Amino acid sequence: MTNTYRELVIDGVLVAPIVSYAATALLIFLLLRPLLHLVGFSRFFSNPAVAQLSLYISIFGLLTLLF
Repeated sequence: MTNTYRELVIDGVLVAPIVSYAATALLIFLLLRPLLHLVGFSRFFSNPAVAQLSLYISIFGLLTLLF
C-alpha cells in the first residue's frame, strides 16, 4: 500500500504536507493555550516553556501520524 500525499497549492506553489501539518499544529496549540492557562498547566512543570514545546511537538506528531 502506498501513501498518496496531498500537497497544498498556493498560487501555483506546491507546499509540502509537513508544512501544512506544522501550521495546523500551531493553530491547535494557540487555541489550547488559554485553556491551559485556566487549568494552571505551567504550575505542574519546572520549565513551562519546554512543556509547551513538548505539547506542540506531540500535536504535530499526532497530525503527521494520523493524516
